[in-house]
Amino acid sequence: MIRIGVLWVALVLGCLPGPSASQSLEILTGGKAGVYYPVGLKLKEILERELKGTSVTVRSTQGTVENLNLLQRGVGVLALAQGDILSEAMAGNPAAGFPSSRTKIRLVGAAYPNYIHLVARRDARIGTIHDLVGKRVSVGAARSGNELNARALLGAVKLSYADLLHVEYLHYGESVELLVKGELDAIVVSAGLGVKAVTDASTRAQVTIVPIEREIVERNPRMFFSTSIPAGTYPGQSQAVATAALNNYFVTTIDAPEAQIFEITRAIFGNLDEIRATHQAIRGISAEKALAVRPIEVHPGALNFFRAKGLAN
Repeated sequence: MIRIGVLWVALVLGCLPGPSASQSLEILTGGKAGVYYPVGLKLKEILERELKGTSVTVRSTQGTVENLNLLQRGVGVLALAQGDILSEAMAGNPAAGFPSSRTKIRLVGAAYPNYIHLVARRDARIGTIHDLVGKRVSVGAARSGNELNARALLGAVKLSYADLLHVEYLHYGESVELLVKGELDAIVVSAGLGVKAVTDASTRAQVTIVPIEREIVERNPRMFFSTSIPAGTYPGQSQAVATAALNNYFVTTIDAPEAQIFEITRAIFGNLDEIRATHQAIRGISAEKALAVRPIEVHPGALNFFRAKGLAN
């Protein structure tokens, strides 16, 4: 009888995870020439340090739409996504790449704003968004957040892809290569300030960042707000450029345990100075503003963290 009791206890203890039990999680980002990817690499470093025994992988994706679809399918634990696309995903808008409602996605907190960079070769003589008529343009990967932004901006001035001479659906890096070679007239890059793709284009070719005026931006207030790219952000950019912007968020899945997301949120918003140093684009991240705008429901683990800090009700 004693032997049976000892065996039973040993079996139960053997089934319990020990203090060094390891877990793995995947971060869904974007193209390697954008901002999501380097931010993801920094998060990997922080999470592996703060969440003992956790192994983190960073996946390069086509961006927001793919990230949200992957989360819905149970792939990945943390992702970056554009705020305007989050509401489209929850609603299940097929035109935005979501045949049905992405019911599993949940908010962690705000990250940083995306700025719309309409970058054109100077010899293409593109001075406004209206001048894209008859031009060769890359609008970003098909059905990515970038591409949906490009489509919305054209729609704001009553243009469509049919008005362009040729449309390419390319990642940032590929878009820059064709722009430099003269095989494209313009590219649309929806990303944080200082994005590598625009820096590379400005360094390697004679380009201009085309202004997008407030009046155009305000035609779509649900998606964009009016702002400007500060002078000197990119090589050869001597003046501020008016443009549109929108917020990015850290998101997760409702399937992720509450305790895990609490710890992930703590690791992110407890190491903001380190994250800010990663890239110019993310310098404005703050815990105080993380839940100021909530395009979708907040994950309970994240909400508990902000409540504990007195930053949410």
